[in-house]
Amino acid sequence: MKAIIENTENSLIGHSEKSTRDITIIGSGVIGLFSAYYLSKKGYEVTIIERTNGDDSCSMGNAGMIVPSHFIPLAVPGMIEKGIRWMFNAESPFYVKPRLSVDLISWGLKFYQAANKKQVERAMPALRDISLLSKALYQDLSKDAAFNFAFEEKGLMMLCKTEHSFEEEVEVAHQAKELGLETKILSVAELHKLEPEVKPDVAGAILYTGDAHLYPNQLVKNLKSYLINKGVKFLYNTEVTGFEFEKKEINKIKVKQIAGNSTKNLELKTQNLVIATGSWSPNLAEMLNIGLPMQAGKGYSVTYQQNEGQKLNIPSILLEARVAITPMSDNLIRFGGTMEIGGINDEINMNRVRGIIKAVPNFFPNYDIKMPEKEQVWYGLRPCSPDGLPYIGRTNSYKNLIIASGHAMMGLSLAPATGKLVQEIIDNEKNSIDISLYNPERYD
Repeated sequence: MKAIIENTENSLIGHSEKSTRDITIIGSGVIGLFSAYYLSKKGYEVTIIERTNGDDSCSMGNAGMIVPSHFIPLAVPGMIEKGIRWMFNAESPFYVKPRLSVDLISWGLKFYQAANKKQVERAMPALRDISLLSKALYQDLSKDAAFNFAFEEKGLMMLCKTEHSFEEEVEVAHQAKELGLETKILSVAELHKLEPEVKPDVAGAILYTGDAHLYPNQLVKNLKSYLINKGVKFLYNTEVTGFEFEKKEINKIKVKQIAGNSTKNLELKTQNLVIATGSWSPNLAEMLNIGLPMQAGKGYSVTYQQNEGQKLNIPSILLEARVAITPMSDNLIRFGGTMEIGGINDEINMNRVRGIIKAVPNFFPNYDIKMPEKEQVWYGLRPCSPDGLPYIGRTNSYKNLIIASGHAMMGLSLAPATGKLVQEIIDNEKNSIDISLYNPERYD
């Protein structure tokens, strides 16, 4: 932490003049960190502004899955009807908290408009491409001795409790194959060979062999250490309060920095600005008169030591329950799930957590798992766009502003690709993939 504080102090002095190689990133989550990583490798002087003390982020407690298999956006036909049914179940995997909110109503209408077959078919190749790019970048990063984040390529299993769900998932697997993704349809016997200690009680499973997983806590920690050593400056406990702009260019960032009992109001200059603040991005966009439709989708996770004699080998999703299970390094196992659209808040709804825990013995009848105490539960706010696609790109409103947000449940999975794209955008290089569907001003 000492190194971070020293970098913070130096960065306040270093912003008195604007450099042509100067970039400010707002947000120290995994998207902001990977943006800083690829920009610093290109020789840019990077400063990261973070409103918190930096101890946590939306990616620290997530399932750690790298998922090219997740090529279907959240907004699909039938999801509205299913979501309405789930709203009446306190333990359901998807929940929209009823509240009077113009933003929520507007987002819901856009979600409804996006939930059609034509839009989904447009989105699937785009999500495939960014996922495959991200996985390739993770593979490269895992070869670097400086980054030990327990990266493993064991695939991902979709466990289907009922025959109906299994048949539907087989159809999804066929779509995946048409998109060039590797899948394997597993019988119960084949599944039990892969998971001999838990023997899932299911109708069948699909193995997405091209998926991978990692330990998010190690990844974020190592990324921060690397960036500090490369001279990236972190401004923690620093809240953005406004911007100054002229001729379609942002030239000053107004911030309020809290240090102990004192508060400093500062103005920072920058050549390029990246907004990567997840669920808080719409607030910053609004300061710049940019509409960025987004809702915070809260997810929960609990991490335990693996049970002796009940170890799981391969990351899995309990399909009907929408629960993700990931074996991680240090003999840990993480259970996570739910999508709770309830605005930005720090409340922990134990009914949602109970829904996660209760699903486990339904799929693994002999698995010993207990309801956690509230203090054991982690939560994160996933930034959800209406159409299920992230916002990545330069804005028309300001020539030096790039937005990288709206990744929903796939922030960790898509972070390296997003960071690489941010660097390519700033350097005016040809993008590694087509990003036209990710236009951050597509709703303006």
